[in-house]
Amino acid sequence: MIRVFIGYDAREAAAFGVLSHSIHARSSQPVAIAPLMLSQLASVYRRERNPLQSTDFSFSRFLTPYLCGYEGWAIFMDCDMLVLDDIAKLWNLRDERYAVQLVKHVHVPKEEVKFLGAVQTKYEKKNWSSVMLMNCAKCAALTPDFVNAASGLELHQFKWLASEALIGEISHRWNHLVGYDAPSRDASLVHYTIGGPYFEAYRDCEYAQEWFAERDAMLRVQSRAKAHAAS
Repeated sequence: MIRVFIGYDAREAAAFGVLSHSIHARSSQPVAIAPLMLSQLASVYRRERNPLQSTDFSFSRFLTPYLCGYEGWAIFMDCDMLVLDDIAKLWNLRDERYAVQLVKHVHVPKEEVKFLGAVQTKYEKKNWSSVMLMNCAKCAALTPDFVNAASGLELHQFKWLASEALIGEISHRWNHLVGYDAPSRDASLVHYTIGGPYFEAYRDCEYAQEWFAERDAMLRVQSRAKAHAAS
């Protein structure tokens, strides 16, 4: 079973639904998808919202190993994404030498504001944590107490690891940054990091047509299911 945890923010509920559909529709293996909803994490997640925090899951993502009992592997990804390939291909990249595997972006945003007026923060290793293959046993430092107390940079810059040698690199195609990376038609995972096409200001961004096509495919499946249930 491929375990996938997706950051959840009510303002991007549609994005979560479309991303989940895109994963299931293309996967060659069973997938269990769980949203990281703060309402479901109230017993362990107690951080107050930081003014620089652009989404509800900015820090809760680091609870993924805890939620897995620090056993096995899991994938975390932001919700503002679209998977256009078999998620099993990403899952098959797991390497026991590493605690986390990810795309090592060199990402220095030029804009000051992103979607819904959120402040665009700049820091080393930005967007590294937006897609992570996590070897949960090797992420034991990420206890709820640590996640609640650590600074944002400690978490997102992986200072909780004993060595940067524990950070493995995966192909850039598994976290294509729309609006930053050079346009590419072979992305396996598209990341609408500035803002997705479900926001009016970004309706014409790269891979917008693919997102709307995925949304329509999801709605058709739901419509057929309702019709079948009613018959």
